[in-house]
Amino acid sequence: MRFGLMTAASLEGLHLEEIIATARQAEAAGFDSLWMANIFSLDAISTLGLVGRETQRIELGTAVTPTYPRHPVAMAQQALTTAQACSNRFVLGLGVSHRAVIEDLFGLSFAQPARHMREYLAALRPLLRGEVSRHVGAEFQLKNAQFRVPNVPDVPVVVAALGRHMLRLTGELADGTSTWMVGPVTMKNHIVPQLMAGALAAGRPAPRVIGGFPVVLTTRVDAARAQLARLLAMYGQLPSYRSMLDREGLADPAEIALVGDEAALRVGLQRLRDSGVTDFNAAIIPVEVGAYARTFDFLAAVRHEFS
Repeated sequence: MRFGLMTAASLEGLHLEEIIATARQAEAAGFDSLWMANIFSLDAISTLGLVGRETQRIELGTAVTPTYPRHPVAMAQQALTTAQACSNRFVLGLGVSHRAVIEDLFGLSFAQPARHMREYLAALRPLLRGEVSRHVGAEFQLKNAQFRVPNVPDVPVVVAALGRHMLRLTGELADGTSTWMVGPVTMKNHIVPQLMAGALAAGRPAPRVIGGFPVVLTTRVDAARAQLARLLAMYGQLPSYRSMLDREGLADPAEIALVGDEAALRVGLQRLRDSGVTDFNAAIIPVEVGAYARTFDFLAAVRHEFS
């Protein structure tokens, strides 16, 4: 299991220099990847292109960029540019987001998200390989669209997939999934089987399973979970995440988090690896003074135990 680090997940936003500093720190500590949320602040794809110029080894990916606001042509051109800036260390993480964002905030239709994603990937993937895209569908009509970006043979794509149909088409058309608010039982019994079934039916290799989890190394477990319950409350109100929590038998999003001492975190990490997670994406939550630094150091130190 590879270890990655999540950044820019706070609604307050971060300065570009902070993200670059985090990426450098993660790379120096040996983390495999850095994943940047794309919420209501800096654009993640653009930012990671700049981060790529300041790092040498670490994989850089979005977790995730919403598809609806960007035509596949615009997404492809931006992703190809960032891939070149990162020397092909960039992974394009995509997602349909949520009805509350796409319809209520952006004023776009969220009527058929699975159909939208299938069309989007069909139009996008040839462009990311430098091929001609000739997709004619209900939402997108591309006629001989193509980009030629030197030294970028392809851009890997992962999709934030939770429902059965989205997971199946992700296994069929993408390189893996990037999840949030999914516990180990749901990962093992739902996410991984559906994703693998889609890949198998399409004759594609086993996809990546990137599991994003809040994590805190602490001995003050009750206080930490109480703080997490306040910070993560909104996730329990979004239908797609709520359904994953219900599958896991959890009432509160804070219960998904890995919280406790070193022994407890090791147990949690082992459960994730056993559930089929190929990439652990750590969202370190600084619920108390010193929590971020000690959690970061712990994960950097133990990552080889789960490889």
